[in-house]
Amino acid sequence: MATVSHSAATSHVGKVRSNNQDSGYAGRTLFVVADGMGGHAGGDVASSIATKRIIEADKPYASAQDAEFALQAALIGANAQLAETVFEHAELTGMGTTVSAIVVLENEVAIAHIGDSRIYLLRDNELSQITIDHTFVQRLVDSGRITEAEAMVHPRRSVLMRVLGDVEASPEIDTSILATIDGDRWLLCSDGLTGVVSHTGIASALASGANAQDVADLLVKESLDGGAPDNVTVVIVDIGAGDGSTRTDSPVVVGSAANPLAFGEEPGRNRALRIPALRLHPVRETHFEPDSQDYLSELIEEDARRARRRKATWLFGVILLVLAIVGTSILSYQWTQTRYFVGSEGSTVAIYQGVQQDIGPLKLSSVYEATDINLSDLRVYDRQQVEQTISAGSLADAQAIVERLKGAVVE
Repeated sequence: MATVSHSAATSHVGKVRSNNQDSGYAGRTLFVVADGMGGHAGGDVASSIATKRIIEADKPYASAQDAEFALQAALIGANAQLAETVFEHAELTGMGTTVSAIVVLENEVAIAHIGDSRIYLLRDNELSQITIDHTFVQRLVDSGRITEAEAMVHPRRSVLMRVLGDVEASPEIDTSILATIDGDRWLLCSDGLTGVVSHTGIASALASGANAQDVADLLVKESLDGGAPDNVTVVIVDIGAGDGSTRTDSPVVVGSAANPLAFGEEPGRNRALRIPALRLHPVRETHFEPDSQDYLSELIEEDARRARRRKATWLFGVILLVLAIVGTSILSYQWTQTRYFVGSEGSTVAIYQGVQQDIGPLKLSSVYEATDINLSDLRVYDRQQVEQTISAGSLADAQAIVERLKGAVVE
């Protein structure tokens, strides 16, 4: 029989945020990560309310199906509680939270998930991502429009399509049941980890052989070492043989849910519940947009328009650069044609228009005026000077040099 042998949870505000809007829980059978959003006084409240409501599902279950149903009911209940809280406190309008949760039974794990927090499984040193992000860019990846690598830097990578909150009365929650075996290590985490630490880095830490708490601390440290622009929360669950009776760790709550709720005490005026635009309350880059095909198509078309504008801007820039190069080249060539020098043309002396240098196959000078002065008739010094070319400030100067050479011809 395989069940929980050890677990750990830790959360950190990161290096940029002023408050921790993540919450986490490592219990007896239940494990949760929630990542809140919706304003300075909203994200932490949302993840805290949701986590505390879902913690009520930490109990034994007769079957994995019962646990799966209980998890789904807990998330729906948390969603209703968030909507009710916003109804009573208007200043929290737009708050929401992701949730990734598991219940561990004998040889099975029940899973519930919404948002872009993630659940991973390390088995036989191979790391698998169990959940799918409910994000705009994941939709693009799934449809083959962009690659995973492109999704990491996409300008809309933080747009969520599904969350809990006062945004939808009946949120669509992913649930499933998976088998688990002795030696499995489960990871639940917020995107503060996955946005900084690579898949390979996460796998390496999980497979390090360290205990659950040390691994959780290591993953948070790696996120901090990478800049930690967001809150980061990690929950580790180790599966071992036995009935779990030898477990020594106690349930632990981390992040916002570990603190008392703190928000305005004055209830908001009575009003009908509405679906707010959560994007108007960004405290972190992540925000919610409605999960509809029309809106998805709108985002895709907008990104296509931006791509076309970027391409047009790039093409315009290239054209300007080419024109600048051509213009500069023309001006430079015109300048060279105001210069003169005296040099050799075969066995005679000639006046050249231009400059002595060539640019690849492009010659910047040509014979302007030939003479009947033979190089062999010049003194050695004068001949060497002509062969090396003699610069002239103007055509008149060049003609004067030629006259001097004529006068120095050896009879």
